[in-house]
Amino acid sequence: MKRWLALCGLFVAIPALADSNLPPARYANVQLADPAKEAKARALMEELRCLVCQGQSIADSSAEMAGDMRSLVRTRIAAGESPESIRAWLIKSYGDYVTYDPPMSAVTAPLWIAPVVLLLVGGLIARRSLKRRR
Repeated sequence: MKRWLALCGLFVAIPALADSNLPPARYANVQLADPAKEAKARALMEELRCLVCQGQSIADSSAEMAGDMRSLVRTRIAAGESPESIRAWLIKSYGDYVTYDPPMSAVTAPLWIAPVVLLLVGGLIARRSLKRRR
């Protein structure tokens, strides 16, 4: 019984140990001094998905990895890199999943084509059912 309780306690404590005790990255929660560069960084951060939270952008997530990604975006924007090249680098590093607007590729083509196909099929079904009623 004691072992079972200890095991349950361990499973409850594991999520608390998910983040490290390291301080946040330099620009994780600090805006850039130049408002134009910060606006570019913020716009890019809104387009990037947090890989830990998955439902939030890195701009909205409080996960440690999202903070690291925010810092990376701000550091590269401050260095003069374009948002498009940063986005391309992140997609290359983390895959298409990191962006809310994945580029067209063999892997993502079904995501882009499926809605059109479903609309066409739905239109055909609706057309046939209307003809039968007449």
